[in-house]
Amino acid sequence: MIRVRDLDAALSFFEVLGLREHRRHDVPAGRFTLVFLATADGEPEVELTHNWDQQEPYTVGRNFGHLAYEVDDIYAACERLQQAGITINRPPRDGRMAFVRSPDLVSVELLQSGEALPPREPWRSMPNVGEW
Repeated sequence: MIRVRDLDAALSFFEVLGLREHRRHDVPAGRFTLVFLATADGEPEVELTHNWDQQEPYTVGRNFGHLAYEVDDIYAACERLQQAGITINRPPRDGRMAFVRSPDLVSVELLQSGEALPPREPWRSMPNVGEW
């Protein structure tokens, strides 16, 4: 479960990562919404909790450590994320691993499926950006 302040921004971010909304539960009495995301039906889900009245950013400890997803082509995945306006905080210089962050600053690790891809530009010389 990840707490999010801006549900639309979080959904947009996770959609670019390949997750889709599978179900939603609004609880007006508790003033929150639960949205469950997965890559496909029957796959593990990530729960986004949106507390309607939350104005202040959540502290990192109230969120999570980080999520990790395996991708078929780490370079193509990072390029797709960049084109969607997402900062690659830790580029895949080694052809194996990259990190991005959600709008609520949750780190998401991308891992190359199978063996690492050969290092290549522009990723090999790209510096880290911010925290990851």
